[in-house]
Amino acid sequence: MSNVVFAATFLAAATALPEVSTGLQSVKIRDYNLAVSDIFGGNAFLPVLFFLADLLSGQATLPHAMNSDVYLAALGILLTAVYIYGLIFRPRRQIFRMGIDSLIVLVLYVLGIVGLIAVAHGH
Repeated sequence: MSNVVFAATFLAAATALPEVSTGLQSVKIRDYNLAVSDIFGGNAFLPVLFFLADLLSGQATLPHAMNSDVYLAALGILLTAVYIYGLIFRPRRQIFRMGIDSLIVLVLYVLGIVGLIAVAHGH
């Protein structure tokens, strides 16, 4: 497994554990607003870390992004766009006990990781 794929899956999942924990607990107590705010708030804050990286390194970090980084950014934007659609149009249909937007995100994420493996290996 390449470093990029490991970082984009296992390392990303490990760093998301606080959001997972908070999200699960807030859903358990039916505080859905807290779950949504926690997830979108974390996603809104994380790009600010590029500012800190620039300050610490003394240079712009984004020009050094690899193709896999651009791919992951695009995948993140696509997945967020699906949920933005869900927030705006609020579809009620469920498949396998989940919203249609969550099912679409699941499929896109799996396909995205398969695509990342191809990008990481230069295919």
